[in-house]
Amino acid sequence: MRVIAGTAKGTRLGRAPAGVRPVSDRVREGLFSSIAPWIEGSRVLDLYAGTGAVGIEALSRGAEHATFVDSSSSAVAAVRDNLRRAGFEGRGTVRRSNVRTFLERADGPGFDLVFLDPPYEVGPAELDPVLAALDLSSLLREGFTVVISRGSKSSNGVIPLHWETARRLSYGDSVVSLFRSRIPPGTPGDMPGNLEV
Repeated sequence: MRVIAGTAKGTRLGRAPAGVRPVSDRVREGLFSSIAPWIEGSRVLDLYAGTGAVGIEALSRGAEHATFVDSSSSAVAAVRDNLRRAGFEGRGTVRRSNVRTFLERADGPGFDLVFLDPPYEVGPAELDPVLAALDLSSLLREGFTVVISRGSKSSNGVIPLHWETARRLSYGDSVVSLFRSRIPPGTPGDMPGNLEV
């Protein structure tokens, strides 16, 4: 697993801890091609961070800061190690916390990009309250993008009404859904469509 592009391009990241399913290089490459216009200068929230590969990729491509949240001590240690490997210790904050608890207690600053990559076995009973907590928090900046990675047979959960589906990317058994705050059709940033890879 490596950083694909940007200032840390080619940096090898550490091995994923037991129980962590990292987002593959192929999926990250397709995802970041789709969200490229919104990365530069953004504040990123990486939920269910695992190895931190997604948030670190965003930092490498010009994000200002990334906050990583995971409940696993081994995942938190992996994120810290990978931030060090990529040279981004000063631009990353790592929190060991249940994701829902973090969202219910956090009070800013806001984020432009939010990544959620829960384990595929996480169902609506856990995911729906997480999405609701994110929506009700003060963490989403105007023009936000939320990215949810799921298995092809997994549910995205109940999506808040004012989140607009921007794109759906399929990679084998992985499906990545992009949601944005609702914007008028045809304005800069409007990007409807699906992509099967």
